[in-house]
Amino acid sequence: MTSAWKAEHLRDLAPDDTRLIPPVAAPASAGLDPGRVYWDMWPLQDVWGQRTRLAGRELWMALSAPDRGDPALRHFEARIHWLVREEGAWRDHGPVLPRFDVPYEREWAGSALLDDDGVTLFFTAAGSAARAGGYQQQLWSARARIGADGWPCDWTPPEPILADPAPHYMAADAHEGAPGRIKALRDPAWFCDPADGSEYLAFTASLAGSRSAFNGAFGLARRTASGWEALAPCFHADGVNNELERAHLVFHAGRYYAFWSTQSATFAPGLRHAPTGLYAMVAESLAGPWRPVNGSALVLANPPDRPQQTYSWHVDASLAVSSFVDVLPDGRFGGAPAPLLHLVLEGDRAFLRAPVAEERA
Repeated sequence: MTSAWKAEHLRDLAPDDTRLIPPVAAPASAGLDPGRVYWDMWPLQDVWGQRTRLAGRELWMALSAPDRGDPALRHFEARIHWLVREEGAWRDHGPVLPRFDVPYEREWAGSALLDDDGVTLFFTAAGSAARAGGYQQQLWSARARIGADGWPCDWTPPEPILADPAPHYMAADAHEGAPGRIKALRDPAWFCDPADGSEYLAFTASLAGSRSAFNGAFGLARRTASGWEALAPCFHADGVNNELERAHLVFHAGRYYAFWSTQSATFAPGLRHAPTGLYAMVAESLAGPWRPVNGSALVLANPPDRPQQTYSWHVDASLAVSSFVDVLPDGRFGGAPAPLLHLVLEGDRAFLRAPVAEERA
């Protein structure tokens, strides 16, 4: 059953203090390469969505690109880098994947699974190697074994994992476009359903057959004996919002929570009072029906005086929330990890846990 995120859910939206992200004084960039920018983060997770450690290291991944002075350019040079989190600080350990002969141009966001056989990276293959600067998107994956030093190694060549998103989703195959307006087939986030152990991918999608320019969808695919199969979306935002970015699932206290990030500018006209923030739906099963958390779906929002302070939120099974620093108060691009936050989920309610000192790795 596909549910809908509707305009009526947002009509009277007014964030309160329990959902406002604290001001970020400065990006946490001390251990990172000063010549690069970082965004769209996710941890290496186990099969139940918990953050994991390898050889004593807490491993994360993030998109990274050279700092060209214009943050918009980062999207066209993005590669996935390893980040190690130690004592609350971050260290860049270079690209995750070696250079392969691939038909795409760059790597966009995804997820990473650690299981008994090694690490699987699910990611977005963006653009075309034949023509620079495009907005084409496909879901791909690659696998690595764990070496004697505790690092993933011997990566397999990346392969597409959902070649045909039809009939539920549009293909994201347009070369031309603009941020916030392009159609989506990206951000694959692996999830194991504790009800029966089935494997799923949540992903950012665009609803097929829509007559609206604002047709974002929370996509879903299931692993079968013959590969990944696209299912009907968990829910859509047809007529409401164009992009339900960084779509991912968390199971908590017997309920399923579907999280995504979106920006004020990607809402349909008449709904742009809704803030840039982390949003969520909740259900008793993956089949739905899905209903908006907090009545509106808003979970966390940037402060009104810093509406683009942070972005691209990711929630793990411990309810820790990562993001990156986007726009600083002086207008500069932050391009580094933001402080971790922690949610409280109580049924259909979600709010920010009282601020505490950031946890140490």
